[in-house]
Amino acid sequence: MPSTNRLARETSPYLRQHADNPVDWYPWGDEAFAAAKERDVPILVSIGYSACHWCHVMAHESFEDAEVATVMNGAFVNVKVDREERPDVDDVYMEATQAMTGQGGWPMTVVCTPEGRPFFAGTYFPKDRRGGMIGFVELCRRIQELWSTQRQELLDQADQLTGALGRSALLEPVADLPTVDDVDGAVAALVAASDPEWGGIGAAPKFPQPMAHEVLAAAAARGDEAALAALTTTLDAMAAGGIYDHLGGGYARYSTDDVWLVPHFEKMLYDNARLIRLYLHGWQVTGEERFRQVVAETIGYVLRDLRQPGGGTSSAEDADSEGEEGRFYVWTEDQVRDVLGDDAELALAWYGFRPGGSFEHGTNIPNRMHARGHLARPRDVEEARERLFDVRCTRVRPGLDDKVLTEWNAYLIAALAEAGAAMDEPGWVAAAVEGADFLLANLRRADGRWLRAWQADAGARHLAYATDHAALVDAFTRLAEATGQARWLVEARAAAEALLELFWDDEHGGVFTTGHDAEALIARPKDLLDNATPGANGATALSLLRLAALTGDGRYLERGLDVVRLLGPLAVQHPTAFGQALLAVDLAVRGTTEIVVAGDRPDLLEVVRTAYRPDAVLAWGERYEGPLWEGRDDGRAYVCQGYACRLPAASPDELRQQLTS
Repeated sequence: MPSTNRLARETSPYLRQHADNPVDWYPWGDEAFAAAKERDVPILVSIGYSACHWCHVMAHESFEDAEVATVMNGAFVNVKVDREERPDVDDVYMEATQAMTGQGGWPMTVVCTPEGRPFFAGTYFPKDRRGGMIGFVELCRRIQELWSTQRQELLDQADQLTGALGRSALLEPVADLPTVDDVDGAVAALVAASDPEWGGIGAAPKFPQPMAHEVLAAAAARGDEAALAALTTTLDAMAAGGIYDHLGGGYARYSTDDVWLVPHFEKMLYDNARLIRLYLHGWQVTGEERFRQVVAETIGYVLRDLRQPGGGTSSAEDADSEGEEGRFYVWTEDQVRDVLGDDAELALAWYGFRPGGSFEHGTNIPNRMHARGHLARPRDVEEARERLFDVRCTRVRPGLDDKVLTEWNAYLIAALAEAGAAMDEPGWVAAAVEGADFLLANLRRADGRWLRAWQADAGARHLAYATDHAALVDAFTRLAEATGQARWLVEARAAAEALLELFWDDEHGGVFTTGHDAEALIARPKDLLDNATPGANGATALSLLRLAALTGDGRYLERGLDVVRLLGPLAVQHPTAFGQALLAVDLAVRGTTEIVVAGDRPDLLEVVRTAYRPDAVLAWGERYEGPLWEGRDDGRAYVCQGYACRLPAASPDELRQQLTS
């Protein structure tokens, strides 16, 4: 075997982590399928991502083991896939895994025919049989035997399963939009599903669900007290728990318990970008400084630890360092005392240290669970935090996934732009502009086609997906609203045109995951539900509706409404799974509020930005063609809602009254 396999040439850090495996890995592509057909063996597809703890465990137990590699190389053509680079491949085989096993997750292990049709699927397998779980070596040998002795049964199973895939693309639109009452009922269902004591939705493991909670934030902005209570309970509980990094800012992926104390320590860009916006809206609705603090500290983390030279932002940090999950983040009492000396007791009490620890090996996870809602640090506590943080910086850091993903960077750009404008932090807006310029320079080809992933040593590759384009439309419109620069609406329109040209389903409406110019997989799915990130169709609807309001382009409005007709019934019935789509439904049925601030009036801009106005779009600064700017004299603000316009507002009080009446 060579010292490195084919994965050494890939852009994905996750794939390159397996470049030294004795497994003869292929990346996803024609070469692997041709090899499987030539050898007449199945394809084993292993899907994961760089910050996935159990992906690392399976790699160490099996893929780095020469005995296991010998079995795998003899039985299969082995293909490694980074789900973050290839969400299309992940979507298809996740659907197959869930259909076969009733659940999904990563690492995902799928065995397919040489044409890519799956006949076996699962997730993590230990090397040897353990606790009722079949061992991976035993599994591989068993499949190899069945391929030789009962192949037709496997092929029949593959045909049956493949025929069931892609059903999401067959969803039919309805004639009528949902009603305001439907949306209000969905909000009430979200409130009822929320944990009244510790916030969040569901039991352990408990994940932040920013899309669903954005629905509560929008309802709270309209004066819904129950939605406000559910929202603030969640924001406070998450900010108090160990899922929040109290020394360095930013959020871990999820909590292993239902009180947000013990996280799975990986940090993902998409979580932090979406939570920046959620806490921003929490601050706008409530005025509570603790929510502003979370926004500032989370942005601080992302720009400090994930930002790359030139403006791209890395995807994630691992949960593990030095072979242990959470080692970088946890502390023993003795370690705190060694750093702080006589000041240790103050920090131990502030950060909720327990005798015997709150995590493994007697260590503690800094938290504020004993004092939810109290994050502002007195000066002496802040000095202690800084000293602990400085010492933590000398530890071995978790691994960094340094690929730059278009979609996730677009989430961050939108968050920085919106937060910077609302909180009067021009440095955040400047960081958003830098990030957008980076994407334009590095992830858009000369012919205008967007790409999905970039890495410094390998450049950009993989055609971008519908979700990338929808996120770009939102990011560029938020930049236009934050900067007043018309060029960002030009970019938003270009991304929207590409979204509709490449991904639109002319038969049923909505967008496919992959473009018409992309590789044909065994199914062409539509991304309907929210998962860790917003569903592509809900994101498409919301971004197009907002862009339509800013530009006056009726085509964007109609396409946005088409998606609402497609997803609306599901969104109001299942709000926890369709939060992003429900925001689009809400905007469609209540209507947008268009605000123009003409001329140099920062006092009027402040009125618009300080409060959370989920139904509003804002035009200011450079004028551009479109109905919003027609007849607008400098020095005034203009508010239109429901196809009716108010009289021009000349003072902040007058504008505030128009926006609240």
